[in-house]
Amino acid sequence: MLSKISGDDDETRRPLPVSGMLAAAATLGVGLAVLITLTLVGWIAAPRGALGTGLPGVFRTAAQIWLAAHHAGFSWPGGQLGLLPLGLMVLPSVLLYRAARWMARDADLRLRLPARLPKNSPKEQANARRRAQLVLVAQAGISLAAPYALLAGLIALVARNEITQPFIGEALLSHFVLAFLAGVLATARTIGSWRSMLRLLPERVRAVTVGTAVAVALLLVAGLLLVLVAVVVNFGQVRELTEGLAPGFVGGLLLLLVQGLYLLNAVIWGMSYIAGPGFAVGTGTLVAPTGVQLGYVPTLPLLGALPDSGPVPALMMAVIALPFAAGAAAGVVVVRIAPSPSYEAAPLWGFVTGVTTGLAAGLLAALSGGPIGGARLAAVGPSPWEVALSVCLEVGVAAGISAGLANWWLLYQGARGRGPIARKLNTARKAGAVIAKAASKVGLAESEGKALPGHWMDATEADTQPIPVIRDDWQDEHASAAAEALSPASGPQRPDAPRQPRRDIVDESDDRGGHVIYLDPYAWDRDD
Repeated sequence: MLSKISGDDDETRRPLPVSGMLAAAATLGVGLAVLITLTLVGWIAAPRGALGTGLPGVFRTAAQIWLAAHHAGFSWPGGQLGLLPLGLMVLPSVLLYRAARWMARDADLRLRLPARLPKNSPKEQANARRRAQLVLVAQAGISLAAPYALLAGLIALVARNEITQPFIGEALLSHFVLAFLAGVLATARTIGSWRSMLRLLPERVRAVTVGTAVAVALLLVAGLLLVLVAVVVNFGQVRELTEGLAPGFVGGLLLLLVQGLYLLNAVIWGMSYIAGPGFAVGTGTLVAPTGVQLGYVPTLPLLGALPDSGPVPALMMAVIALPFAAGAAAGVVVVRIAPSPSYEAAPLWGFVTGVTTGLAAGLLAALSGGPIGGARLAAVGPSPWEVALSVCLEVGVAAGISAGLANWWLLYQGARGRGPIARKLNTARKAGAVIAKAASKVGLAESEGKALPGHWMDATEADTQPIPVIRDDWQDEHASAAAEALSPASGPQRPDAPRQPRRDIVDESDDRGGHVIYLDPYAWDRDD
């Protein structure tokens, strides 16, 4: 009966590639429908010809926005368009995640996952189960990403016109990467909670991953606060730029939407400012804690929050301490997840966390900037390699120091019987005691130690204790030994009489009779 039920399930279950293709097509359909609706509203409110001519132009513009949402650039006669709003990536990311969850349910990936292992299973079996889970998660990500990228290539061909030419290679790569990440996260989410997802990684890799996430999150939060403070301080200039554009009601809503989509770019620029290298708003410009040098900037009201050209107050140099604080927090997190038994390893892993944080910051810097045409606006945004190097050194040094100190404190607490390490050792000792008790009940081990046979001095004491010697003041205590030394015919001996030597003990050097008689040092203490 069970085999029949399982066979029916196999027949009704769709193959994973088929479920991935359906999920990819549904994501593209829903996303394009939303963007076509917004573009149509903008086409009605904007001047004629701004968003294309007729409904075909509206669809082509919506397709171009969809490609830009995946950070696929364009080329036009005046140069390239690479400064794309990162906020647009929220729409395809959410749709892909929900589609991947549906794909996991449709293909019954929960049933295909390896079964749970019982407690105290061998480590080899646990590692094999983890590898099998990772393989299935990767297969799910590829099943969604491959058809999604192919459909994106078709959209890139349709979105071409006489002015804008999408980069097909960037479109294929960006769609594949985003869909793969969404598919992997959604499939891993079917295993259990986020903590269970992280357990798919080895302990050390998991510690570095979480530490990197903590450091990047703190840097982004600091960048967001910096942007909000700049907007509040320069709000008058932002309002003047908005009034100069005179967008109207509908145009004002669209302008507000565009600035909201570029907010994440501005946050990453603020993170680059805090890291030290800063960012540029055109060739030959720089906005950094060391100074500001600006020229003409695009008429986007959000750019009105930029500071004026000239030296920066010395107080602004204090923001450079924020990456060190983020690194210190990341180092503590790394040690809390995976403490190191040696003092030298913890700082090394802390610095590795700084390196991965620098790479992540450099990637974000590369995504947040790009050219807007040619000439002066060919370089807009932070320099990826400068941001990566600065964050790597700042966060890495701080994380290494904090990780070393935190690891030393955990080891110190463990030596004193406190802290997580001590709790693990106490747990191991209790488990060992329980195992030993159970083994003693079945006869595999002795519950209590037994006394060694022989004299009152055991084997250990015989090697360390001196051999007793009969002395004159022990006459009453060892009267039996003295009585054996007396001759039976001599009668009782007076107490003050000289002591007679014992004749029943033969020196070992006496070899008369053809053999050696060894001295027994304990013979005096025997009663028989």
